[in-house]
Amino acid sequence: MPKDAPPNGGAPAEDGPVGPRRRVSEMQAKLHRWAAADPGRRFDDLFNFVHDPATLIVAFDRVAGNTGSRTPGVDGLTVADVEEVIGVPGFLDDLCARLKAGTFAPLPVRERKIPKPGGSGKVRSLGIPTVADRVVQAALKLVLEPIFEADFVPVSYGFRPMRRAHDAIAEIHQFGTHGYRWVLDADIEACFDTIDHAALMDRVRRRVKDKRVLLLVKAFLKAGILTELGENRETHTGTPQGGILSPLLANIALSVLDEHLHGSWQASGSMATSSSRARRRRKDLPNWRVVRYADLCRARHRSAYADRRIMPREAREALLLKGDLAIWSA
Repeated sequence: MPKDAPPNGGAPAEDGPVGPRRRVSEMQAKLHRWAAADPGRRFDDLFNFVHDPATLIVAFDRVAGNTGSRTPGVDGLTVADVEEVIGVPGFLDDLCARLKAGTFAPLPVRERKIPKPGGSGKVRSLGIPTVADRVVQAALKLVLEPIFEADFVPVSYGFRPMRRAHDAIAEIHQFGTHGYRWVLDADIEACFDTIDHAALMDRVRRRVKDKRVLLLVKAFLKAGILTELGENRETHTGTPQGGILSPLLANIALSVLDEHLHGSWQASGSMATSSSRARRRRKDLPNWRVVRYADLCRARHRSAYADRRIMPREAREALLLKGDLAIWSA
């Protein structure tokens, strides 16, 4: 298994009798191994893993450990309320029963606007799910992440196990020591807000066959937003920032961009060998390496030729011709 993609998102191993964390870790290891061994495999019967009591226990622990555990969703409940008033065992038993019975339905996320960093005066809208919805999202992530981690190409760093922003920066500097002198800095505008649901679900279906899991993912996408003004707003696009599942879904959606731009470095790609890269330089064409952190892209070039013209065109080809996304901005 690749060192940069451990199946359990970096959770420490649990020794002794098989407890929830170890059971989940073993489940994730199997899913990752099967996904890596068969890139065309579509996984069925994943829903049983999602509502498994061990998965829900680990999911709740992760929700409780987040800094946002003190922030309530639209139902007004915090993690502390669940722990001190309802009781965690009863809360998870009820959640498990509703998932198995098919009666679980996500509630709208609560909108909260926060200032964007940098003092620009702009704000970012967060969508805060209820505690129950956070736990189910965390359970889905525990099951889906090891499968899709087997497919993600190494150019992406944001919100992935054992990968940090510092690693992305180090990679950019490493390219700089190998003659890549020019840097294109691009931001995918309103990425989380504009992801097309149909295109995203098509990407998820490439690996997931279980209709119950697909319906659950779609239900979270369509859950809606309760605005700060108290208005209910439907969600036709996007996956709200603030949801535990959202970063994984964004990476799945953006994997089409990664695959296209990294494809030039694959075995038959136009930059796969030193001789092919030399031919491009003789034709005054750029060679590039791409590093993506969430919705931010950095591309280093050997050539200064038309940097800002060529890379956006290549990105638009990936996003528009394959029909998955249309959110590139440079």
